[in-house]
Amino acid sequence: MSDSSSFAGSAYCVLNVGCGIPTRQKLHAIFHDPDWREVRLDIDPAVKPDLIGDMTDMQGLIPSESFDAVWSSHNLEHLYDHQAPKALAEFRRILKPHGFAIINCPDTLAIARQIVAHGLESIAYVSKAGPISPLDMLFGYGRAIADGNTFMAHRTGFTVERLRRLLDASGFKASWVVPGDGFDIWAVALMDATDAGALRRHLEQTGLRFPK
Repeated sequence: MSDSSSFAGSAYCVLNVGCGIPTRQKLHAIFHDPDWREVRLDIDPAVKPDLIGDMTDMQGLIPSESFDAVWSSHNLEHLYDHQAPKALAEFRRILKPHGFAIINCPDTLAIARQIVAHGLESIAYVSKAGPISPLDMLFGYGRAIADGNTFMAHRTGFTVERLRRLLDASGFKASWVVPGDGFDIWAVALMDATDAGALRRHLEQTGLRFPK
């Protein structure tokens, strides 16, 4: 398995953390431009990532300031609570000074409201994998875990306020954090030299908006 230095040479490089099964469509739309090169990292060798590793400690795998962006979609919740700050600190370490991270994770507050209104095992929405309940969102997709994929288990949770606080504590210059349209949170973490205005415009073109 190659280290990240073998991926140099593309215009921009995004690390897809906890990438899962390969498909470019899993990347946020901002990375679908051909100028972006995806590098896939996962702890599970079965999904055949470019890099096999733990997002909480990439020191021996990825040098500092190696990537223009980090894409982290629904994987922070799979960490134990004390590991989340370590992962965010690693995201910051591997980003270039102009880089940024886009993070998506379940919204514990929205899930709690669903539980109060409809119950723990109510159907909150239907995904490609099947019906999803608050129980699945809190603790991981039950059917996948029952089938032996223990990597799907959830071990911690986030609200908008908590994720913003953790990002700020990790040393990012700024962070934009908002609730999504359903049961998720969207966050963007900016490095010291990130062009915030240009990034905001690009994100708005994909439908992702943050208060100014």
